[in-house]
Amino acid sequence: MPVSRRAVIAAAALAPLARRAAFAAEPLIRRPIPSSGEMLPAIGIGTSRRYEVEPTPDRIAPLKEAVQTFVSFGGTVIDTAPSYGTAEDVLGAILAETGLRQKIFLASKVDSTGRDETLKEFERSLKRLKVETLDLVAVHNLIDVTDNLAVLRDLKAAKRIRYVGVTIWRDNQLDALEAVMKRESLDFIQVNYAIDNRAAAERVIPLAAERGMAVMTNVPFGRDRLFKAVQGKELPPVAKDLGCTSWPQVFLKYVLGNPAVTCPIPGMAKAAYVEDNLAAARGKLPDAAQRKQMEAFIDAV
Repeated sequence: MPVSRRAVIAAAALAPLARRAAFAAEPLIRRPIPSSGEMLPAIGIGTSRRYEVEPTPDRIAPLKEAVQTFVSFGGTVIDTAPSYGTAEDVLGAILAETGLRQKIFLASKVDSTGRDETLKEFERSLKRLKVETLDLVAVHNLIDVTDNLAVLRDLKAAKRIRYVGVTIWRDNQLDALEAVMKRESLDFIQVNYAIDNRAAAERVIPLAAERGMAVMTNVPFGRDRLFKAVQGKELPPVAKDLGCTSWPQVFLKYVLGNPAVTCPIPGMAKAAYVEDNLAAARGKLPDAAQRKQMEAFIDAV
């Protein structure tokens, strides 16, 4: 990670234990899944890249600590995919070793074509994750979206998954996502959204609110793009007003300031990153005027 992130985490590690314990005790902001009313903590873990490691004990150890810290601080949502290299295997090993499956809202994806191949992919994910059911399965990047949604709905009817969705992660997919959202009934969408990448907030995220779909947001740090942009810069005054002590908290509070966002899923490969990021889902969120200030600051760097 960029120096700015490491420096913030190092400083946070020196905070008095009593202060950190009080911080951890403050409840996370929770938001509903519109189709069911089930409440989810407002920040989850994304496993793309960060969890794509060799599934050996030494490589898994820091990720295991991150997941355990995440759950101990009230987190539940973890998102993965069969296309994320070894991430499902790694996460499966962690869940098996810790016994935390029942405390996790576990999401994965399908990106095969044809019913038989999609079902095989689903079964393979269960095996790799060492679980019997999944909470959410989404059609990844809208691949074979109509047929794959039909497969996922059958799995939902059979109670092998609880929720169905679709995902994208690039702006050039927004029009296609909007079209799917208008014609399909979905529990979730997953879309790219960050303080410097706001296109999804123009039509897609409002449409999700209108259609009763939960919104999971990916790449909230822009694949580290935002950290590079603010490296060496002091936090803006609005950060203090919101209780932010780091740039990751600023970026995540901005995303959560959109009330239609259910849960951003930053990558969190270290326990210290978990603690830092989850602080964004506690306390105050920016109002419309503060969000404009945050946008103006980032647009100017």
